[in-house]
Amino acid sequence: MKPLFTVHIGEYLVGAHIEQTYPRWNVWIPSKDTGIDLLLTDSRNQKTVSLQVKFSKDFSLTHASRSPLLQSTLLAAGWWTHDLTKIQKSNADFWVFVLPSFVEKKPSFIILPPKTLRRRLKDIHATPKKRIHSYFWVTKSKRCWETRDLSKGDQELLALDRFSDDNRDFTTFLNAWKQIEKKLK
Repeated sequence: MKPLFTVHIGEYLVGAHIEQTYPRWNVWIPSKDTGIDLLLTDSRNQKTVSLQVKFSKDFSLTHASRSPLLQSTLLAAGWWTHDLTKIQKSNADFWVFVLPSFVEKKPSFIILPPKTLRRRLKDIHATPKKRIHSYFWVTKSKRCWETRDLSKGDQELLALDRFSDDNRDFTTFLNAWKQIEKKLK
């Protein structure tokens, strides 16, 4: 076994959050790149959950500079480029998107199964290409949205908590550690 890489900041933040919040879980780092960034086990190492971790710096200041309303409501904004084929072939139980925040000291985590992510991205981006750029925004009201290609008017509605789009609403996945808890019980 030769070292291929070290953990990146997203993996570190997920691992640190898990160790602090769920001290009975064990966090494992694979010895080679298989598309699994972290492996979690219960305290007896009998049940497992695999994670693919994606990190983005916070772009909220960039987006908020366009609108005073967004400045007052945006908690964090991340940008990712997704490869639909990689998502489809992913062996991970969950993908975890890590969004640090200039406003809060703790990051937000968007946690969902890869099949759900792929379906949602295809539904949002009607004619998806092989690669899809997406923005996940988290508001101070603890809502989470995929906002790529939203009009300025829709962004303002989002900031006012008046926007509605079931495919773009990722709030149910925001800090959704309970789905992992279920698998490790």
